[in-house]
Amino acid sequence: MVGHRGASGHAPENTLASFALAAEMGADAVECDVHLSADGVPIVIHDDSLERTTSGRARVTARTRAVLKSPDAVRGQTIPTLAELLAWCRDRVPLSIEIKNGPIYHRGLPDRVVDLVREHGMVDRTSVISFDHFAIRRVKELEPRLAVGALLAARPIDGPAIARAAMADALLPHWGFATPDLVEAAHAAGLAVSVWTVNEEAALRTVVDAGVDAIATDYPDRILAALVR
Repeated sequence: MVGHRGASGHAPENTLASFALAAEMGADAVECDVHLSADGVPIVIHDDSLERTTSGRARVTARTRAVLKSPDAVRGQTIPTLAELLAWCRDRVPLSIEIKNGPIYHRGLPDRVVDLVREHGMVDRTSVISFDHFAIRRVKELEPRLAVGALLAARPIDGPAIARAAMADALLPHWGFATPDLVEAAHAAGLAVSVWTVNEEAALRTVVDAGVDAIATDYPDRILAALVR
């Protein structure tokens, strides 16, 4: 079970408080999103703008790391850098990093992510995922030991072909597209299937019956309790 942006159903998403709560609730890993700041620093935030989750009103790429880390930026929390999150995760919990490319494309972001994962000794405890399959292929080319996953917002005709083209180790469809035939084809090709974002028990039962390997959720406590019932 993966804490989606931490335990984002309970705490401000993509903050250290949210990641800590997810780990406390029993998440096997936590997932974050990264964009680049104006000065080229990977920043942990989902949107390409600040309005929804912070008190700011600007593109992430228009602000430096120093400005983005204003203490009151996220309901009393600071926006972490990826370096800070990797350091926090290292002795606590594995990390899944989503590279947020599109509609704003961050030149060099896959390279910076790989560099930071290496610097923090987290290659064997990190996966990198993206809807931009060019980005994950770049990550795999730079660091073959890193697990990478292709995010999907559709039911693909040939999921394994997508994975091969992207050099991916896993497919990550929205839970509603994780049909038994997709999972079966992925497993036959040696791929894992991890779904997003499962917050209700009915959805959980659907994906468990389909045979998925991992589940991302905003509510690790709720989903873990349902899994053990």
